[in-house]
Amino acid sequence: PDPATYIGSGKVIELKQVVMSTGADTVVCDGELSPSQLRQLEDKLKVKVVDRTALILDIFAQHAKSKEGKAQVELAQIAYLLPRLRGWGDSLSRQVGGRAAGGAGIGGRGPGETKIETDRRRIRDKMAKLRREIAEMKVSRDTKRQERRRNNIPSVAIAGYTNAGKSTLFNALVKARAYAADQLFATLDTTTRQLYLAAQDPEATGGGRSVSLSDTVGFIRDLPHGLIDAFQATLREAADADLLLHV
Repeated sequence: PDPATYIGSGKVIELKQVVMSTGADTVVCDGELSPSQLRQLEDKLKVKVVDRTALILDIFAQHAKSKEGKAQVELAQIAYLLPRLRGWGDSLSRQVGGRAAGGAGIGGRGPGETKIETDRRRIRDKMAKLRREIAEMKVSRDTKRQERRRNNIPSVAIAGYTNAGKSTLFNALVKARAYAADQLFATLDTTTRQLYLAAQDPEATGGGRSVSLSDTVGFIRDLPHGLIDAFQATLREAADADLLLHV
């Protein structure tokens, strides 16, 4: 990739002509742009530029339903935002602090701290809080998993790429109503239900048995590294399953 604009200067000119001829107001790049590449492209194209990671995060934010899912997505969004604060307009480079700074108030570190430094510090505080919340929710999920193991309940996980039909299969098997749609990342939260397996021999004593069946978050090609944490629950369910159904 070109270090300045990701694509070469000639392609930037071609892209600008396409933007002008089509009236497009947004350009989506199928790759992760550095903060400087993002600023350079927007400056040259004069329209909003969104890279692959930002687009995926936006989809995640729309589809996350559970408290854990929302916290994981928010953490990933903030981690993506942090290095991209610089250059977001003059408001992020003003000097702030105390009463003389137009109301930074409590939390500012005096007149020597810039607005961008204050923003970054507050973002890091928010990230630390989200990490604590996610860790607490992880303990609850691990406790439920350990309880199933103590009761000798075999676990089965459905895994595969996004939009492959995992939730549709899950609903059919356990008669559930998990959200299923023909769209990327319709599922962003791991869901587990009990599935009863009938005995192969109807006359056998003891009948069948129950297993836990988990619907997981779908994977994608070239998953941005910053989003790995959002998949931890899925990875754990898949890694700890006694049987993995690949869709």
